Amino acid sequence: MRTFRQAVVCGLGASGVAAARLLRAEGAEVLAVDERDAPESRRTAAALEALGCAVALGVSAPPAGDFDGAVVSPGLPVDGAFLAEIRRRGIPLVSEMELGWSRFRGRSIAVTGSNGKSSVVKALAECLEAADRRAVPCGNYGLPVCQAVLDMPAADWLVIEASSFQLETCAEFRPDVAVLLNVLPNHLDRHGTLEAYARLKARTFARQRAGDVALVPPEWRERLEAWSGGRGRWQTFGAGADLDFAFAAHRIAARGGDGIRFAGSYFDNEVLGPNAAALYGAARAAGVPSGTIQTALDRFRPLPHRAEPVGEFGGVRYVNDSKATNLSALVASVRMQDRPVWLIAGGRPKETDFSAAAPVLRARVRGVFLIGEAAAAMAAAWGAAVPCEISGTLERAVAAARRAAAPGETVLLAPACTSYDQFRAYGERGDAFRQFVREKG
Repeated sequence: MRTFRQAVVCGLGASGVAAARLLRAEGAEVLAVDERDAPESRRTAAALEALGCAVALGVSAPPAGDFDGAVVSPGLPVDGAFLAEIRRRGIPLVSEMELGWSRFRGRSIAVTGSNGKSSVVKALAECLEAADRRAVPCGNYGLPVCQAVLDMPAADWLVIEASSFQLETCAEFRPDVAVLLNVLPNHLDRHGTLEAYARLKARTFARQRAGDVALVPPEWRERLEAWSGGRGRWQTFGAGADLDFAFAAHRIAARGGDGIRFAGSYFDNEVLGPNAAALYGAARAAGVPSGTIQTALDRFRPLPHRAEPVGEFGGVRYVNDSKATNLSALVASVRMQDRPVWLIAGGRPKETDFSAAAPVLRARVRGVFLIGEAAAAMAAAWGAAVPCEISGTLERAVAAARRAAAPGETVLLAPACTSYDQFRAYGERGDAFRQFVREKG
């Protein structure tokens, strides 16, 4: 990727700030713009101005200027009026992820997919570190990629979580190892169709060359090869037969006889086992010995708000999976539990049809306590399959679940929705759940 003389950075979140810092370190003239004009954004603006950036807040249209690149916040829709005007002026859109990656002199692993990316990125970084390779988790989880490159230039590997929003504006991104964990309905309010969403995921592989590794579920391999045109070494993983890396019965087996046993690991279940097979393949492609991978998986601790055990009170287990913000994640979260479940779900919906969850709720859930804007729609979709109670707020839902649950059962927060109707972020919702559970525990 070329260097920039004059660049506009669109959005002053963490990724925009990191991009502005990197561009200024290279000597570019930087104008950073944001639609917000609030105390927090003013503090950010002051810090960037101290680095020599020009900053404009409260901006609703692209600024005038002869820019040779626009670094785009993942939150800005590519088809929105703001970025459409930038494209009309012939200014190339640049992903912050790709900008940072292009300046890195080491090697990179990219992990994309609908569910489970952050945990796999964390585990891969820990596998590499255990093998004495300096690794930085970054992208949609961890540091912004530009910040990782600036702050840790001597790292051997970047382990990048790549979201569909980031991939929308990638043109040259070429990870040495690329992983697609799964493709499930997600962000369709932005991308329109599942195929359009999957084609964006395919960009992860598009620039790969011979010697690079592409790890994909077998059911997607043919389409991803065709859509991406990537020339990497394609390998498959999952929980079936005739795969390069397969999960079954507490073990990951590799074609050719390699493999590990990892009974009791966070990933040792029917939902996350295929992801463990993918990360095993990626770590082996990066040169990590099998024994080192097994040790790292045995020691792995889950991220907050991702199937996170909160505690056991009165024989009832409480699990915080606030990060389960779509229906597929809710289903996966329920399937991961080894006890009967009392489910707390709801919030601001990403989807309109919740009926697909009904079979797993009928089989595994004793009752559902519903919160937020989606409560009525969820009750209508699931009421014939499982008892549903509209609690309204998370605090009332936790109290109701505590009254209903018996020893040997689980109360699970897996909302299948965003948190924005009642909380600022899924993390705040998960923290509140943890607090409500422990206050009465």
